[in-house]
Amino acid sequence: MKYTTLPNTDIKVSKICLGSMTWGNQNTEAQSHLQLDYALDQGVNFIDTAELYPVPATKETQGATSKIIGTWLKKTGKRDKVILASKIAGGGDYTAHIRTTGFSKQSIKDAVNNELIRLQTDYIDLFQLHWPERTTNTFGVRDYQHSPKDVWQDNFKEVLESLNEVIKEGKVRNIGLSNEKAWGTMRYLEESRKNKLPRPLTIQNAYSLINRVYEGDMAEISMRENIGLLVYSPMAFGVLSGKYINNTATEDSRLKLFPRFARYSSEQATKATKKYLDLAEANNMSLAQMSLAFVNQREFVTSNIIGATNLVQLKENIDSINLDLNEAILNSINEIHNVIPNPAP
Repeated sequence: MKYTTLPNTDIKVSKICLGSMTWGNQNTEAQSHLQLDYALDQGVNFIDTAELYPVPATKETQGATSKIIGTWLKKTGKRDKVILASKIAGGGDYTAHIRTTGFSKQSIKDAVNNELIRLQTDYIDLFQLHWPERTTNTFGVRDYQHSPKDVWQDNFKEVLESLNEVIKEGKVRNIGLSNEKAWGTMRYLEESRKNKLPRPLTIQNAYSLINRVYEGDMAEISMRENIGLLVYSPMAFGVLSGKYINNTATEDSRLKLFPRFARYSSEQATKATKKYLDLAEANNMSLAQMSLAFVNQREFVTSNIIGATNLVQLKENIDSINLDLNEAILNSINEIHNVIPNPAP
């Protein structure tokens, strides 16, 4: 395994982070515990969850993922061996079953306290804001369109003050963002500096061979402000395994179970994926490992959040850390990207 640190800290995290959003839905508790055991044996020490999980989000399953991690922590006693990240859900209809009060002071307190109970721990190493409260182009929306109906009012300072309280209580060590944009990220950094409030260390956004939107303004912010990217969907919901193109996807694969998650399945995304698959096969590697290795090597990436529904997939994904793409392959990837840029934003 390779390691880095959370920016501006001495907290060592594995370059591969174990994602968990299928646990409690596609994966049972026993299967999830086996994944945790295997990942730790391979040197992974970074685990990501959220109060929303598992996905798809429902009232009946909400919090099940963190409960599974909690029973594993209790059973193994390995809390001191892992860096644990979680998230408070943003506002909107999708999370109305959790709360409708956004990132209010009480919401943040409740989210942290409830996660601590589910995770059976006294502290969370990295607590993230899952997506903005304001209306913006999040989750596959290509361009920003200002909405005059957006009732959100600037509360960046108040949110940081509330997060500061749970940090002072010892319940949270550090904070991060997720699904955030350039303007929101800089506003949080501005309020942090101006008011001596906690500084976001990381941002968890989608990034993959078919979604390199982060390389615009956000990559510059990462490099100049030292705020690390925690990559989610590096495999584009499994599309970048090639299994949907090769018709090898099983009936319990993600897009067969949940076809409404079509973000990575457009005609252009499929066309690009075929080109990346041909490139991987021409170089005697799997598309999955090439896709993950590409992400692992990006200089603005702190950790790559991988997910799997079985141990065979998990092994292949973790093993990507041992693959270094040479300049010729990287150039070929960029040639494809230049012809079909960001088909799945």
